[in-house]
Amino acid sequence: MNFNTISMIGLGYIGLPTAAAFASRKVKVIGVDVNPHAVETINKGQIHIVEPDLDMVVHSAVTEGYLRATLTPEPADAFLIAVPTPFKGDNHDPDLSYIESAAKAIAPVLQKGNLVILESTSPVGATEKMATWLAEARSDLTFPHTHGEESDIRIAHCPERVLPGHVLRELVNNDRVIGGMTPKCSQLAAALYKIFVQGECVITNARTAEMCKLTENSFRDVNIAFANELSIICDKLDINVWELIGLANRHPRVNILQPGPGVGGHCIAVDPWFIVSKTPKESRLIRTAREVNDSKPEWVVKKVESAINEHLKLFPEKTPSQVTVACLGLTFKADIDDLRESPALQIATKIAERNKGRTIAVDPNIKTKKPPIPSNISLTSTAEACSTADVTVILVNHKEFKIPGALNFKTNFIVDATGIIENQA
Repeated sequence: MNFNTISMIGLGYIGLPTAAAFASRKVKVIGVDVNPHAVETINKGQIHIVEPDLDMVVHSAVTEGYLRATLTPEPADAFLIAVPTPFKGDNHDPDLSYIESAAKAIAPVLQKGNLVILESTSPVGATEKMATWLAEARSDLTFPHTHGEESDIRIAHCPERVLPGHVLRELVNNDRVIGGMTPKCSQLAAALYKIFVQGECVITNARTAEMCKLTENSFRDVNIAFANELSIICDKLDINVWELIGLANRHPRVNILQPGPGVGGHCIAVDPWFIVSKTPKESRLIRTAREVNDSKPEWVVKKVESAINEHLKLFPEKTPSQVTVACLGLTFKADIDDLRESPALQIATKIAERNKGRTIAVDPNIKTKKPPIPSNISLTSTAEACSTADVTVILVNHKEFKIPGALNFKTNFIVDATGIIENQA
């Protein structure tokens, strides 16, 4: 099958780079998003997210006529869905409403022979649910879950596995897991991704592909939880965790990760719960790792509160309302602008709620005039934060903070949740 037109449903941190990758290969791409600002920005040849080199690729694709954005789906040969899959309620139950909405949005323009790929990270069985929603909306077409290889519409699940800040390179170079609902679905999906993917397209079924992405991120979550728990243990035993990990990693078969303020983002902080939601009795280790990482932000907040109290003991003439706390970094990881599930933002928010004085924050990657942060947190420069804060907490190791001399603190009350000071010493 020739893929003359591809539709990308969702133009966020994964959808837009994927659309740009196809368009860079001279394939017509129609991007669809419910956000008018995103659509307008892209059609100007600009981008609404931070990702290295993406601006140049999008500008070129739009200028040459291979990429355009719209609010409403249009007919295409293949539809790729990359929309959010958050939680609903307090029990970490997966919310598939965005996938359902996307399916119902493309259903009216589906044609016999079309390929539909779910890229959104999803709990096991989500691709089959999507097929059911499409079938309910288009009874005149047949789908793999009822007609197998003879279906009018081909459906697959193909999760991304990219690192923010390196998305374009990893989209091209990384291997891709292709999970079709039937072998023909897998073959067609692999042919589509081979337009730009230079890594291997590995064929499996939809359920295994769904579980593969969840497994990858749960593996990382468990390893991060070990490092985070180790940092808490070392703090209680008065041991430098950064030195300890460096020494332990000299063992030829040990590679402990670096602890941090928690785990954030749209993948590692979310995906393990999708496994737990399906198999709650069997996922004991995965659940415990999630609980360890989810508890780390509150531990950091307690350390900041202790630092505030120590500062007030040293300066008894000051009142709590006169204490300024600076939070360095708000995004969920270094050198990006993504605040989704960010432990740093969670910590800064809690500090601002509990601190009777001023709470300021620095994040060089947040460029918007009205960032989605609480109004009681004031954004400022690194220099001002370092020169005015009574207590400072380092939450993200942005490259700007690593520049020699960039962090010239006036205070000795510093909570370093990233090890950036230790690693610079």
